[in-house]
Amino acid sequence: MTRLLAFGTFLALVGLVLHLRYVRRTRMPRPYSRVVDAVFVVAWVLALIGIGSGELFDPAWARVPAFIGLSWLAVVLYLVLGTVLVGLVTVSIRVVMAVRHRDSGDVRLRVHRFGSAIVALVSVVAVGYGLFEAANPRVTRTTVSLDRLPAQFDGTRVALVSDLHVGPARGRGFVQKVVDDVNAQSPDLVILDGDLIDGTVDLVGSDLEPLRELSAPLGVFGVSGNHEFYAGDGGKWLDRWDSLGVRVLRNERATVTRSGATIDLAGINDATAPKPYEPDLDRALAGRDTDRFVLLLAHQPLQAFDASDAGVDLQVSGHTHAGQIWPLRYLVPLQQPTVEGLDTVGSTTIYTTRGAGAWGPPVRVGAPPEIAMLELESA
Repeated sequence: MTRLLAFGTFLALVGLVLHLRYVRRTRMPRPYSRVVDAVFVVAWVLALIGIGSGELFDPAWARVPAFIGLSWLAVVLYLVLGTVLVGLVTVSIRVVMAVRHRDSGDVRLRVHRFGSAIVALVSVVAVGYGLFEAANPRVTRTTVSLDRLPAQFDGTRVALVSDLHVGPARGRGFVQKVVDDVNAQSPDLVILDGDLIDGTVDLVGSDLEPLRELSAPLGVFGVSGNHEFYAGDGGKWLDRWDSLGVRVLRNERATVTRSGATIDLAGINDATAPKPYEPDLDRALAGRDTDRFVLLLAHQPLQAFDASDAGVDLQVSGHTHAGQIWPLRYLVPLQQPTVEGLDTVGSTTIYTTRGAGAWGPPVRVGAPPEIAMLELESA
């Protein structure tokens, strides 16, 4: 509740800024100004429902208003960016006109009105496109060439799914779509790389039921993300996955055998997991044959630094969403060593999926959601 109140206060302040920019500064006449202000207030309420859905509010009734409210947050992002842009233009006009000793009032008013109208239109169109994009995760295919991969695993097809973020805005139907798309690829191995939900087991747990249908000859494995712990249900969530047939690797290791050859499959908890769930790569790799190929499941790409030091051959991660909503992708490198796709960190090859879902706003702009199909190749 404290988090909801803090967010509500912050969003109210942002709404005040938008009112000043798009209503007061443009001198919008009545009744249009009142209509716009009413939209701001209603959207604020719906956004709060969205933030609380899955944890404080039951998605059974909250999901539709939450979907609208969370989508509004993406509109707000672009409105704020547009406000900065229009502000810079009007300040520049004011400076130029002052140098020329001319009044800039009328010119700036026209720029405010025209610029604000364009920004509002572009924001709505961009988010509309982003809603469509986010609802349709695409299957991508990448060949990963690996030096120490046993020849018997050459051609192994791994389905990598991460960041569904089911609960507030999307439910069981979305999970079913992803499961059907994964099974249609007939993968040899399925990996669920964390952040499957936002919310509590009691309110969102049933939405993951379709995961029970995942099937692969080498198994279905998973590790926690950071969001599994946000509602204080981290351990319960991992137990829930276990009950759905997912082999959850909690700082532990499993062996996978194909045509007589064996590789290690290790999994660690998220880098930010609280006690007693902290990630422990040493524990996951303890006692293993160091000559054996190891594939590590770790939600955040930054965990590849430790993986490289430990001699991990391949790490698969998610978490970044490739920024999810342009231009946020340019902030990701401030925290993570790689944003998306195939890369290397030290001596470890890493594949970072953009994720199949969306956190917060059910919107993707410039970062389409994916179900990653990795074909392992013995170099």
